[in-house]
Amino acid sequence: MNWKKEIWLLISGFGIMFAVLSWLQEASIMSNDLGWEKGLYALISGFLLFLVFRKSL
Repeated sequence: MNWKKEIWLLISGFGIMFAVLSWLQEASIMSNDLGWEKGLYALISGFLLFLVFRKSL
């Protein structure tokens, strides 16, 4: 697979999960006191999202 596409999918996974976590904070489902941890959670969950969907895209 093209390495540019791999990088794009990884960055996209991070962005999607960061947006989902931000929405969860706005909906008061998650704590607003996460700080840098939200980025770490988005990175980990975005990488998992990347692993699940990279073969199908």
